[in-house]
Amino acid sequence: MENKFNYVTQLDVKFDHLERMDIPQLVSECPHKWFNQTLTQVNDSVVRLGIVEGEYHWHQHDNDDEFFFVLEGQLLIDLRSGTIELNPQQGVTIPKGTPHRPRAPKKTVMLMVETKSIEPTGDAPGTAVI
Repeated sequence: MENKFNYVTQLDVKFDHLERMDIPQLVSECPHKWFNQTLTQVNDSVVRLGIVEGEYHWHQHDNDDEFFFVLEGQLLIDLRSGTIELNPQQGVTIPKGTPHRPRAPKKTVMLMVETKSIEPTGDAPGTAVI
C-alpha cells in the first residue's frame, strides 16, 4: 500500500487466535504519532489498535462501516453535521459512505473494528465531500 500520509499502518495480523494481547505493552513501545496495527481477525472483520495524536484527513469508506472505541485519551470525529466526542469507554459506528475526519487533541488509544478489506485511508483519500 502506498503511504502518502504521515501515518504508520500495519495491516498484517499481529496475533493468532488464542494468543494473548498486551495492549499496554504495545502502547508503551509505540514511537509514532499516528499508528494503526491489526491485532486479530474475527471472521471477515479485523480488530485494530490505534495509537493517535493529531489529525487524520477527511475520508470515507463507500462500502464499509467503521467502529471506534476509545480506551484512553479523547477522539473527536468530525462529520458534516458536527463533531462526535469520544472519551474512555465510549464508542461509535460510522456508517459506510459517511465522510469523517478523526482527530485526537492528546495521545489517544482506541480499538477499531472493520472489514479486513477496508482501506484505512479511505476509498478516495482526501476527496470526501465535506
